[in-house]
Amino acid sequence: MLNSLRAVARFIQKYIGWNRIGVLLSLTIITIAFVVLYRMLRGIDLADVMKAVRATNPLNVAAAALFVAGGYFTLTFYDWFALRTIGRRQVPYRIAALAGFTSYSIGHNVGATVFTGGAVRYRIYSYYGLDAVEVAKICFLAGLTFWLGNVTVLGLGVTIHPEAASAIDQLPAVTNRFIGIALLCVLAGYVAWVWSAPREIGRGEWTVNLPSGSNTLLQIFIGIVDLGCCALAMFMLLPGEPNIGFITIAVVFVSATLLGFASHAPGGLGVFDAAMLVALWQFDKEQVLAGLLVFRVLYYLVPFALALTVLGIREVMLNMKGTREKPELVPVTTVTAPIRTEIEAEKPKG
Repeated sequence: MLNSLRAVARFIQKYIGWNRIGVLLSLTIITIAFVVLYRMLRGIDLADVMKAVRATNPLNVAAAALFVAGGYFTLTFYDWFALRTIGRRQVPYRIAALAGFTSYSIGHNVGATVFTGGAVRYRIYSYYGLDAVEVAKICFLAGLTFWLGNVTVLGLGVTIHPEAASAIDQLPAVTNRFIGIALLCVLAGYVAWVWSAPREIGRGEWTVNLPSGSNTLLQIFIGIVDLGCCALAMFMLLPGEPNIGFITIAVVFVSATLLGFASHAPGGLGVFDAAMLVALWQFDKEQVLAGLLVFRVLYYLVPFALALTVLGIREVMLNMKGTREKPELVPVTTVTAPIRTEIEAEKPKG
């Protein structure tokens, strides 16, 4: 079986290419999502959606905003943790927070987070002496924290409430529970693997030392808090009736987020929304759309504008600092005077 899988992988790599497979997968997800959205939104009146937005309790919006802030605050520890893992402890937390917040805020909205977030991180960290390889390692470790958190939340949620994922993957609850248990087993195996001995992956200068077992648990905790805050923000923006538990909302939210991430669409636009609408069929569509609109403003647009403002101010300050510290040019006459003196001294006399 393993040899067959390896043969298939070699065939794909040689004749098709994994990049083409990824592009095809993204286009497939986006196409399906927009077909679903078109079918679900045909009878929706925009006026009803805006009415539902205005009817949203301001206290719930304020609570959602606080949870979004908590989520972005937790995101700053992705970079802080990664910097310490690669041995760059001299970089202060405020720089890690700046890089983490701005890279994710911009990456969420522009799409292709690996590239856009990496570019923003490099612009910030290169000022503190980090090279491209170190920034790539930070991106990898931050991504590892994200995936460990997702696997944990999804594994626990699907194991406890397997029907929550059935609305998205259309699989029986028993199958989903098996998937949830399998995810937790894989997670436990990874933690045991890194706990048993120091581990590293990669080659040459691209080698990354993986966090130890105890630090991996810290990674998982950071990822859980981040996803928990985001899911709570979405939970606060949904209507109170029908009464659906937070764990169900968390499973739906994480599943929809991963689908949006796989599509590489900016902010998972269309894909995330279609998954949420399909999974939360118990609610009125207008109310779910209202919650999604407010969530996008709080989680995407506001942080994006703030990140651009912060980076713009930083660039202006760095340019001004560079101008002030620019060394004064020495006049040409001052440099050439000693040379002329030596030439005159070496001329034969008489």
